[in-house]
Amino acid sequence: MYRILEREDLTDTIHVFKIDAPAVAKRAKPGQFVILRVAEDGERIPLTIADFDRKAGTITVVFMEVGKTTMQMAKLGVGDSLANFAGPLGLPTEVEKFGRVVVVGGGFGVATTYPIARAMKEAGNEVITIMGARTKDLLIWEDMMRSASHELIVCTDDGSYGRKGLVTAPLKEMLEDDCRIDRVVAIGPAIMMKFVALTSQPFGVPTVVSLNPLMVDGTGLCGACRVSVDGVTKFACVDGPDFDGHKVDWDLLLARQKIFVEEEKISLEHWRHHESCECSKAKA
Repeated sequence: MYRILEREDLTDTIHVFKIDAPAVAKRAKPGQFVILRVAEDGERIPLTIADFDRKAGTITVVFMEVGKTTMQMAKLGVGDSLANFAGPLGLPTEVEKFGRVVVVGGGFGVATTYPIARAMKEAGNEVITIMGARTKDLLIWEDMMRSASHELIVCTDDGSYGRKGLVTAPLKEMLEDDCRIDRVVAIGPAIMMKFVALTSQPFGVPTVVSLNPLMVDGTGLCGACRVSVDGVTKFACVDGPDFDGHKVDWDLLLARQKIFVEEEKISLEHWRHHESCECSKAKA
């Protein structure tokens, strides 16, 4: 069992868990992920590692309540345990001295850019971070991203904080102003990563994206997380999660993300009904 040591609620639906997992923390590197189960009869879900402390033996994950499992997980608190916590999985992000690196994070995906930005800075790169969210209330880890960057640009879709607009706007400005950029790293919603890649592609700047498609076993056996990269089928769990954003078949990826939308709704409805019945029994 993997005990929750700390919990922080960044918003009403975005939560941070620090989990006691020394074996995972010992080998964790930026860009890798874990697969966890809340309960023995629950589904397995992948979460990118947001931070790790090898000395303390802890792994930090950030998640948003979007379906049955994440809502079930949000009911846990300090002292509770997860049934399974497997990792670190996937290939770590390539970190070396590239020069100037622009890290782009969207939504709660900002949290998973933190260890990458920190590692890039420690490797001697100039790190410029662009982070964005729909509105100010959904922005997370601004101070942490500022500490991991030489420059931080904050965007909100509605203009409630920072620059109004999408994260691609300041990136495009830098590229058009002949600002030398040696690498772009983008993590967030698939649609955001797609347009970051489309923005940098005409300028020939290498762009790395972290893909989190449907996933089951995390070992390359089930094939559920397959993605098409440069016309070749890859498995995000073992060949990624990082890929060349200019070579990803984004339309296929976005279509595959919608395959089980109805089943996910049904699962959530069944769980809510069960929770409601349990609450009624407890009050009786």
